[in-house]
Amino acid sequence: MLWCGKVRTMFSVNTIDPSAQEQSIARGQILQQRGVDTRRVSYIESGRVALGVMEAGVMEHQIGVLEGPCWLDASSVVLGLPHLVDAVADSPVQLRAVATRDFRKAIANLSESAQAVLNDVAMAHRRQTEFAVSRLAKDAEARCAEWLLSHAQACDEGLMSVELHQRKRSIAAQLGIAPETFSRVLRHLREQSLISGSGRVLNLVDPSGLRSLAGV
Repeated sequence: MLWCGKVRTMFSVNTIDPSAQEQSIARGQILQQRGVDTRRVSYIESGRVALGVMEAGVMEHQIGVLEGPCWLDASSVVLGLPHLVDAVADSPVQLRAVATRDFRKAIANLSESAQAVLNDVAMAHRRQTEFAVSRLAKDAEARCAEWLLSHAQACDEGLMSVELHQRKRSIAAQLGIAPETFSRVLRHLREQSLISGSGRVLNLVDPSGLRSLAGV
């Protein structure tokens, strides 16, 4: 969530808490858990943070990535609501944390019109996040099958195939899953004889089976 001009200046870490110390976070460390209302708000000075839904300690479904400098889920703090997604350091991260009470005190010092705008932006951001999380209700295999069908092209002998023009990490991000999950799903689809091939070209061996799996 980004702010410009006067609002952004008032919400810098130095303005809210000049004494906030920078912390070094290792890749893979959990920074935020969904359903939890924490007492501190993190400002990512540098590094990359993956957002999504964790299962058994692993980021199973990824819906986005944050690159510092930026606040981490300030919208939930503005609205006084628990986090909707988990956040994990996707690279070494440098951050500074301020107390939630100090963050909210800074909001209270804004004019009523600025507070109203800030609340509207936070609510819009939360609704977008809720929509992204709701997409995860459709399991990874179904989403992958639907993606393969939508990108399939006819090739020799009437077969359908998909050429992967993007890196698997990019495709996985579009599907809202982790790269490891995407690779695992493709392996399962091969084992079920729904697709074949490896590398950059995948053959759709059983399009009707994929349509059934995708629910289309």
